[in-house]
Amino acid sequence: MNQKALLEKKNAKVGADIGHEEGHKMVTAFREAYPDAVPGHFIGRNILVEILNQPGCVGITFRKGLNDAGEEHLVYTGIDASGNDILTYTVVTHQGELESKEGIVADKTVWDWDILFPPDPPKKPKKKE
Repeated sequence: MNQKALLEKKNAKVGADIGHEEGHKMVTAFREAYPDAVPGHFIGRNILVEILNQPGCVGITFRKGLNDAGEEHLVYTGIDASGNDILTYTVVTHQGELESKEGIVADKTVWDWDILFPPDPPKKPKKKE
């Protein structure tokens, strides 16, 4: 599926497993083409779950940004089925009242060349006989 078709979908079905070999091939090609670029980002599970648990969230949008030190980071937000960032949402309190909450706008990713991109693709576990 091309990028235009993916962008038009804006729903929970976007994304697919590409396998170890294809992933390694793509990462290696990027590293060779852009040796001085930030190699990638690590994001912990907890913040991703928090974002995805927001009402109406079908996915996450990642945008490149620069922190105060001029370092590349990702800023990421939940996205709804219409393709809008979830910047606010409404919840019903225990008293039955509507309350507006701020959506999560996240950062604080970690990147480390050796951790994120080992020289060889991960090995698939051998099947036990």
